[in-house]
Amino acid sequence: MRPPNSEVSDAIVVKGLTREYTSRSFFGTVSKVTKALDGIDFAVKKGELFGLIGPNGAGKTTTVKILTTLLTQTSGDAYILGLDVRKDLYEIRRRIGIVFGGERGLYNRVSALDNLRYFSDLYGVDPATARERIPQLLKAVGLADRADERVEKYSRGMKQRLHIAKALVHDPELLVLDEPTIGLDPGGARDIRNMIRELQKQGKSILLTTHYMFEAEELCQRVAVISKGKIVALDTPSELKKLVRDISVIELRTYGATADYLEALKRLPNVVRVVADLDSEVQTIRIQSPLGADLLSQVTSALPSDAKIIDRTIKEPTLEDAYLRLVEE
Repeated sequence: MRPPNSEVSDAIVVKGLTREYTSRSFFGTVSKVTKALDGIDFAVKKGELFGLIGPNGAGKTTTVKILTTLLTQTSGDAYILGLDVRKDLYEIRRRIGIVFGGERGLYNRVSALDNLRYFSDLYGVDPATARERIPQLLKAVGLADRADERVEKYSRGMKQRLHIAKALVHDPELLVLDEPTIGLDPGGARDIRNMIRELQKQGKSILLTTHYMFEAEELCQRVAVISKGKIVALDTPSELKKLVRDISVIELRTYGATADYLEALKRLPNVVRVVADLDSEVQTIRIQSPLGADLLSQVTSALPSDAKIIDRTIKEPTLEDAYLRLVEE
């Protein structure tokens, strides 16, 4: 049975969706059952840009694979544009476009133009329509001047832009973007985000998965947070940030900070969480605390003598701060 009114208002409807993976021993007996999805529910409205965020292993990829008919659920229901993912596979595939992060899924030894011609034929696009649409898509993703080059000569960012053109070649109603900016340099990622905004303005329904919280906060109208196979929160980014309105964030830019310094910060009274990137020459450290600026003197006192604080700022909590609280509870 299909959900009522889904054809009118919802691009995606998910009800009680579960997926279990069974591990077997050498002798064929069941040794372990893992629940990748544990009864999740959500809906994406037509024309909405909806985010699905969560840590590795939370269930994002499993959800995407079920919704794009690449994997069958163990139980529960999922509908795409009113179509059942178990019964209407071919019709769903005709009406959705999928972009996976990374470089797979393109033919590297032929040109971008030939790639789009091939996928256009694969989707059964009328040849006259394809001849008109393909140049428009190449121009839209900024590849018109290099359309005849082999894809193997493209940068990673260019390949990702071609992935988006490929997903649009049959003019789908729904786009599923799975980590579309992963591994891209800041300029390439910005270009992809701009394209996503433009597609949403054109009325496309979009499901976006991402590890980048600022990206979800910047792009999505609503966000679902998934952790350990369950949806632990679903709301607008601004409403989710209210979950951490009891804290402020001290952001430090440091030189010479170490893991020992981070441990010292975590031991300070009233420190809720410390998040840091120590891999670059200038490190960024975010300290969550209800004390805000009143904690600064203790933060400075804990600094090793051979380290230096270059800059310090008191900030309002972000979606990332809310996300960390949700997935660590």
